[in-house]
Amino acid sequence: MKKISVILGLIAGLFGFTAGNTFAQQKHLLNPNKLKSYVGYFNAIDTETVKNYITNDHAYEWLANNVPLFECPDSAIQKIYYYRWWTFRKHLKQTPDGFIFTEFITPVSFTGVYNSSSSALGHQVYEGRWLHDPQYINQYINFWLYADPKQKKPHLHAFSSWIDDAVYNYYLVNLNKPFIRQALIPLNLDYNKWETEKQLPSKLFWQFDVRDAMEESISGARKIKNIRPTINSYMYGNAIALTKMAALLGNDTLQTKYTQKAAELKKLVQDSLWSDSASFFEVRKPNGNFADAREELGFIPWYFNLPADKPDYAKQWDQLTDTKGFNAPWGITTAERRHPLFRTHGTGHGCEWDGAVWPFATTQTLKGLANLLTNYQNKGSMTPTVFYNELHKYAMSHIKRGVPYLGEYQDEKTGYWLKGDNPRSSYYNHSGFCDLVISDLVGLKPRADNMLEIYPLIPQNQWKWFALDNVLYHGHTISILWDKTGTKYHKGKGFIIYADGKVLTRSKLLKHVLVKLPG
Repeated sequence: MKKISVILGLIAGLFGFTAGNTFAQQKHLLNPNKLKSYVGYFNAIDTETVKNYITNDHAYEWLANNVPLFECPDSAIQKIYYYRWWTFRKHLKQTPDGFIFTEFITPVSFTGVYNSSSSALGHQVYEGRWLHDPQYINQYINFWLYADPKQKKPHLHAFSSWIDDAVYNYYLVNLNKPFIRQALIPLNLDYNKWETEKQLPSKLFWQFDVRDAMEESISGARKIKNIRPTINSYMYGNAIALTKMAALLGNDTLQTKYTQKAAELKKLVQDSLWSDSASFFEVRKPNGNFADAREELGFIPWYFNLPADKPDYAKQWDQLTDTKGFNAPWGITTAERRHPLFRTHGTGHGCEWDGAVWPFATTQTLKGLANLLTNYQNKGSMTPTVFYNELHKYAMSHIKRGVPYLGEYQDEKTGYWLKGDNPRSSYYNHSGFCDLVISDLVGLKPRADNMLEIYPLIPQNQWKWFALDNVLYHGHTISILWDKTGTKYHKGKGFIIYADGKVLTRSKLLKHVLVKLPG
């Protein structure tokens, strides 16, 4: 009987119908065969020279059990959504100290034990927070908090990090309070360590550009202690997260401590790193002068909702769509294209952040833009159309020799991956994409309360239909469906939100929704 139910459920999903207002007898609103087809294609074009915990022949089964399903009329965004889950799975590695996610698919000399690297830790946790099985991200976070410090040469501080922010945003998806209780003390100690290592008497933080994972930048240098929007924004985001985690656990002392630190850093970043003449957040040199270069890292403060909601700050975003600013054929450049030192540091021999397109930075900028559009009144010239176009361009950039590919960084005019065929660059796990689709494009905004908030950034009349299905959130299975005419999914016209197979709310318009979850 169980087999028959499963078969009937799949048939119902294939033809897009259910009885009444529920699809509780089905496993999915969307048919998982689309995922299976994509995985088969990705496997077929892959040499699989490196095998980690989940090999290609088990990729479909693992992904079907772990990731939300998604479909939309934009074939590039849809394909790369599944490609990025497929590549993310390649980096899952089982070690004696638990599961980790690697950055490089091949061993690299400057990484830590098990080929671990903290450079993109924040991106990896944001991406992995949507996996159904929490053991992978739980153990990965615990690796950095407990196993890495025991190494002869710990690597967590090899790069600036927004680990506290990522841990809290992971909590907002699963509400695992015991995990936060366990993590708070080591995260507090780690924040104190950053202050000891990198904080100046002014209370701002300095960093070498290479330790921001942004080496050979226009503004920075490998041995100059610049005050950078990167690490200062990260530490602000970490302080906000520690404030919220302390409040969750009733730790008044830590809550007061980090509330003060966050407020202090917010003021310092705005007062010290905002250039009125450039209308941009810039790097400040040790001599007190600005670097005199608009760089993509200036958008990072919005990743953490740091800037005040003022028109003067929002004006910075005009540079995103300016072809003399950061707008290039293949993506968002890491430095303004008008700058005389743009793309002057070489090509592919090192890791140049002087203008080429980096997925790492693109992820940060798109998250910051989504925050501007959803959390701010003053948006300047930014609209959901800008966000959508940039996300689409980002999806289109995932290509090499005609097939899906993800590398380190790209020529902004040609799309050539500047590491060429260097094997370390393949499936480079140094950025995010799926989280941008789930949390920003579709707009599922994780919260600490029992409310489900959807704030889509899909421009009006851009799509007639889309569905995000099988999202595990606060212990519920969430499905989000838009069917303008009602002819795609046959469940009625409009915007429909399900929890555990039951309709929570429906609307004729694709719009911001806030609804109470069951139970």
